[in-house]
Amino acid sequence: MMRMTDLDGWVAFVGAGPGDEGLLTMRGARLLGAAGLVVAEPEIADRVRYLLTADVTVTEPLDAAGTAKNLVQAAKDGTFAVRLFPGDPLLSGAAAEVQACVRAQVRFEIVPGVPAATGVPAYAGIALPADNGELRVVHANELSQVGYGAGVLVVLGAETAPADLGKMLIAAGWPDATPFAITWDGTTTDQQTVATTLGRIGHDLKAAGVTVATTRGGAIAVVGEAAAAKSRMSWYETKPLFGWRVLVPRTREQASLVSERLREYGAVPEEVPTIAVEPPRTPQQMERAVKGLVTGRYQWVAFTSTNAVKAVREKLEEYGLDARAFAGVKVAAVGEQTTAALLDFGIRPDLVPDGQQSAEGLADAWPPYDDVLDPINRVLLPRADIATETLLARLTELGWEAEDVTAYRTVRAAPPPAHIREAIKGGGFDAVLFTSSSTVRNLVGIAGKPHAVTVIGVIGPQTAKTATEFGLRVDVSADKPSVTALVDALAAFGAAQRDAAIAAGEPLRRPSERRRGGRRRIR
Repeated sequence: MMRMTDLDGWVAFVGAGPGDEGLLTMRGARLLGAAGLVVAEPEIADRVRYLLTADVTVTEPLDAAGTAKNLVQAAKDGTFAVRLFPGDPLLSGAAAEVQACVRAQVRFEIVPGVPAATGVPAYAGIALPADNGELRVVHANELSQVGYGAGVLVVLGAETAPADLGKMLIAAGWPDATPFAITWDGTTTDQQTVATTLGRIGHDLKAAGVTVATTRGGAIAVVGEAAAAKSRMSWYETKPLFGWRVLVPRTREQASLVSERLREYGAVPEEVPTIAVEPPRTPQQMERAVKGLVTGRYQWVAFTSTNAVKAVREKLEEYGLDARAFAGVKVAAVGEQTTAALLDFGIRPDLVPDGQQSAEGLADAWPPYDDVLDPINRVLLPRADIATETLLARLTELGWEAEDVTAYRTVRAAPPPAHIREAIKGGGFDAVLFTSSSTVRNLVGIAGKPHAVTVIGVIGPQTAKTATEFGLRVDVSADKPSVTALVDALAAFGAAQRDAAIAAGEPLRRPSERRRGGRRRIR
């Protein structure tokens, strides 16, 4: 496929949306992935960094004239450039730069984005008027000139002195009982909305603990009856783990499934590798195993980790082979993540334990060798340099001949950056999810013990035992040994905490915000 950078140079003006990276349009994402130059504010560029190619040039914008000059020059030099704006391009001041492209006869395209004026209220659960309803969008600087009306008013730039906005509107003829809702950092996991009335803005913001010192980003306010429905339609800020900073101590390849599910619940995952995977010291074993796999030496191949799948796949591809090498061979997987890795390779496992997703669980589910139904009695067990003795012993008891092969080595990862270590020990994380005993030992070894207020979640009894041995109280346990079940259990815990606070009439606070009243560790 021809890349867009292979065409004559041109410019795309793309809206990134108001904050949530998921609000970027598909067209915008495609253009960013093809760009040779991206011009954007650093915080906006960081949002889309994962979409960019390794060789793309990313620069900050200058003033409108300087930015326009650079975009035109890049296009004339044959480069495809993307000018990225927050919200929607034309509502964010793109017109001057677009006109520069028109005058220079440079090809351009405008890709609309979700504007903050509509996107933020939607994330706050506020329905703006539809059909014939009156909707006005103004900036806070113009508010003194806005007379009372029956429709809904959206106020941009409302972060500066919100109480003064109420006074200005009341002075302009708006009743002091008019519903008013203000949202900071809309569509991000820092979003915070306070619903009140024009006459009570200052009082209710103070009661909610909202001050200039506690807010950081921009704010958008909604004035009118639509703001009163916020509490009934709120969906984003009411996610069970909304804003929770959750530590995911796993190998980087294994953390993605956990992080994706955490984000669905509103959490902010922080992936901290605790284990590094390296090739085996003696690769000859794997070479012989691959040869045996192709020549029909094995009846079964048992995978006890995603790393084992990755190691075998890479070795097969090194020899120009693919999933067809498994033709006629039965495949076993220890659990859902290993199964997902196999499916990605085009292999559907024949055996996955229903109960405990571990080497022990796989051993319990393994069928006995039948000399009539099973023409070959050998099982290939690609593993880490730490042997799975329980599975080996069980296979032998069942009449199988197991060949365990070192497919990869696991070593303790390097310590995380200092600010992560300080957050772990100082209570900066709301929760940490341990998916094995080794993640407990390795995290404590490279970063120290989590703070007493941090919610501790574990995948099963053995991991819980190890966490307790390290002096950590276990708050959450998965009802079945899978990472998705563990995240779901944490979400249920967060929802219960939220419900309890609402029932008690207490402010909603994340665990990291309750450091002084935190629980003590088990000694």
